[in-house]
Amino acid sequence: MKTGIATTTMSSLPQTLILFLLLLGAFAQARDPFACDSKDAKTSSLPFCKVSMPIPNRVTDLLGRLTMQEKVRLLVNNAAAVPRLGIKGYEWWSEALHGVSNVGPGTKFRGAFPGATSFPQVISTAASFNATLWEAIGRVVSDEARAMYNGGAAGLTYWSPNVNIFRDPRWGRGQETPGEDPVLAGTYAASYVKGLQGNNGDRLKVAACCKHFTAYDLDNWNGVDRFHFNAKVSKQDIEDTFDVPFKMCVQDGNVASVMCSYNQVNGVPTCADPNLLKRTIRGQWNLNGYIVSDCDSVGVFYNTQHYTSTPEEAAADAIKAGLDLDCGPFLAQYTENAVTRGLLKEADVNSALANTLTVQMRLGMFDGEPSAQPFGNLGPKDVCTPAHQELALEAARQGIVLLNNRGPSLPLSHLRHRTVAVIGPNSNATVTMIGNYAGVACAYTSPLQGIGNYAKTIHQMGCADVACNDDKLFSGAINAARQAEATVLVMGLDQSIEAEFRDRTGLLLPGRQQELVSKVAMASKGPTILVLMSGGPIDVSFAKNDPRIGAILWAGYPGQAGGAAIADVLYGTTNPEGKLPMTWYPQEYVSNLPMTDMAMRSSPNRNYPGRTYKFYKGPVVYPFGHGLSFTNFVHTIASAPKVVTVPLDGHLHSGNATISGKAIKVNHVRCNKLSVGLQVDVKNTGSKEGTHTMLVFSKPPAGHWAPQKQLVAFAKVHVPARSQRRVGINIHVCKFLSVVDRSGVRRIPTGVHNLHIGGAKHSLSLQPVTLGVIKS
Repeated sequence: MKTGIATTTMSSLPQTLILFLLLLGAFAQARDPFACDSKDAKTSSLPFCKVSMPIPNRVTDLLGRLTMQEKVRLLVNNAAAVPRLGIKGYEWWSEALHGVSNVGPGTKFRGAFPGATSFPQVISTAASFNATLWEAIGRVVSDEARAMYNGGAAGLTYWSPNVNIFRDPRWGRGQETPGEDPVLAGTYAASYVKGLQGNNGDRLKVAACCKHFTAYDLDNWNGVDRFHFNAKVSKQDIEDTFDVPFKMCVQDGNVASVMCSYNQVNGVPTCADPNLLKRTIRGQWNLNGYIVSDCDSVGVFYNTQHYTSTPEEAAADAIKAGLDLDCGPFLAQYTENAVTRGLLKEADVNSALANTLTVQMRLGMFDGEPSAQPFGNLGPKDVCTPAHQELALEAARQGIVLLNNRGPSLPLSHLRHRTVAVIGPNSNATVTMIGNYAGVACAYTSPLQGIGNYAKTIHQMGCADVACNDDKLFSGAINAARQAEATVLVMGLDQSIEAEFRDRTGLLLPGRQQELVSKVAMASKGPTILVLMSGGPIDVSFAKNDPRIGAILWAGYPGQAGGAAIADVLYGTTNPEGKLPMTWYPQEYVSNLPMTDMAMRSSPNRNYPGRTYKFYKGPVVYPFGHGLSFTNFVHTIASAPKVVTVPLDGHLHSGNATISGKAIKVNHVRCNKLSVGLQVDVKNTGSKEGTHTMLVFSKPPAGHWAPQKQLVAFAKVHVPARSQRRVGINIHVCKFLSVVDRSGVRRIPTGVHNLHIGGAKHSLSLQPVTLGVIKS
């Protein structure tokens, strides 16, 4: 039995080519400084080049030396060089959603850097519910990004991650997100950003960016596109859902950048809204970094949304709202005239540039020779390393979700299932496995190759592609299933069905895929296993209810090693531990549901079902958090408080609405160390060891504002067979046991909160205690 990654890798290249690439890398690593070259006597002694000076002083010095013409050319992603000050041009736009990507112009795979480790798509990695894994992936990605920067092949500013809420199951970019739950998305954001940016104080390894702020989750549906869409969102849903991941990204992850989106929110383009940018991101959340537009967003709100009368007004509105950098040429073209016409002050331009230049200095770009800086030793040898590729494989394993397992049919037997029919349009997938915003992978292991490491395979596509428009290849697939001892169908979607600017029209398998699955299952001699690749949920009710289909796995888009991970789960080398990060709805859910309706809460009066597990109460194919194991875990709450006092800063007076409807304003509570500690025993009652993904939900006291339940914590624990482990959980009361009222005010409901952990339940009463007087 062979496991792991199989296909072309660096180690299989001719030795002379490897030597050439390494030599090329050595040359590449000796890159010239971006600025402050010690060999340039004219500029190296300038104050902004002195590492010993505080960065704010260096930025002030540099700004004082720039002309207005030079300043405006630094306001865009392809910032111009300033030769007289020894500053080179810089491309701000690079991407690293789940590995270093060449989607942005700042990164090129070439020479010593032919590829980079391609991890599973974010929706798959989110299914692991493993914050430690997310941070570890971030560290690997930033290692490879720094190595490529040292080699002149990449930048240091990465516009990732995407932390929008997967609100509607048809959204083509839902695959890029951590799913539908705000706390899951925010925890992912903070963890991945910490891995990317490093832990060297205020200095940055690379600069991450949380995007797209805010209420952005429609690309192109039914004639409405993101460039024209005005998202009408209540204050309640903004605070309760859409802004949560961004706030956690800024405050918990200390991200260096936030990107505003194309759409309008309540009639104002996000990139021109001072309430969103200046007052919320920078004011309330204290962003330590820069705000960038989605690409050509400023041009879009002038040319497409017609928000201003002149381009100069658009430039002025964006900068005054708090935008620091334009992905696109607009600010370089119109900002100087905006200043000349009195629409904007030069001080506003300076403020924007101070934010971007500060980030560049925190990255060390004005510190002279890269090789003498932290991470200056990273190079081609640090990209696509065996350890990095092994982490990609482990991430894929942890993200696979076992949806159904009759009998059980899985794991397959090495003895009884030695010949396997591998069927389906994604059965030999490679590029499909890395989803979108990907780069060039180090190597691929397709499902066919992965299963081939365990058994003899009979391969038939069944459909020419995921569109599956005809049945011409059905007979070969059916015959293969008749011959084999087990059948694995690898079906689902790809970027032709769901992608940026391509929202789905429905939730069923495309074309005649369902027909192929049913016919193959009917003909199969042995167990039939359905493996689904997709970013969004699929209504596979037919397969769930078909007794001939023994098991169903969701693999998401599992990255470069996806086929190996799928095979490891099929044969039981890996015990599945993934949980769904989004609800799988039936097709009927979307039949009369406009993507343009942003309301989260259900409304029986208008026959509106609500969105996500928090607010939707109707039938599902599989619920949020669903995922089976090859063993069985039982929870017992070993210790937990029954009453928690909530300390108030001040007396309760109804006029100030500190307490309204038995819910306390969070900003009147001493929140800092207010948490609930639980000890939970997790017992593995089965015969197979496994890692358990423990999700903790809270059901708040009933009320108009409360969701039916909400995720408040999650943890991972490895438990040997027939053993028990104790897990400690801390729940921050203000952050996670609060709800949001209709005015967008976050409050803590007093009274009984019911905590649910698997089958275990615990009732917790929150009681207010007054500690002083609120000073007006």
